[in-house]
Amino acid sequence: MKKLLLIILAGFALFSVLENNPSFFQSYRQQSSGTDQAIADAYDKQQSDIQVSGAGVVIRILPDDNDGSRHQRFILRLASGQTLLIAHNIDLAPRIDALREGDRVEFYGEYEWNAKGGVVHWTHHDPAGRHLSGWLKHDGEIYQ
Repeated sequence: MKKLLLIILAGFALFSVLENNPSFFQSYRQQSSGTDQAIADAYDKQQSDIQVSGAGVVIRILPDDNDGSRHQRFILRLASGQTLLIAHNIDLAPRIDALREGDRVEFYGEYEWNAKGGVVHWTHHDPAGRHLSGWLKHDGEIYQ
């Protein structure tokens, strides 16, 4: 009975804090939509060579691209609904072996425009040190 009372009191306390700070959830939504918006703007303006970060859900896993440097490829759907092809160089960074459709992936890399939503690449370190290092994050593990 004491545990139930404590849980109820904690719930009321949390509700009170959130009720008095409505900007808490609003700022979270703006942060996530802000990164989506930067990508949407780049897509609308057909811009490329832009460093972007964000997160999305894997909606399709494609076969690896084995022409030249090998790339693991998959399509993410952002919260905004836009889709992105992720092209992750697996000659320079580890493959995400456990990747499945429905998984959430965070990314930091270079956006390149295309008519289907765009491509994010450079999701790895640059051994020559001439380009910003990118990364992917899946299940708490960073791949770069």
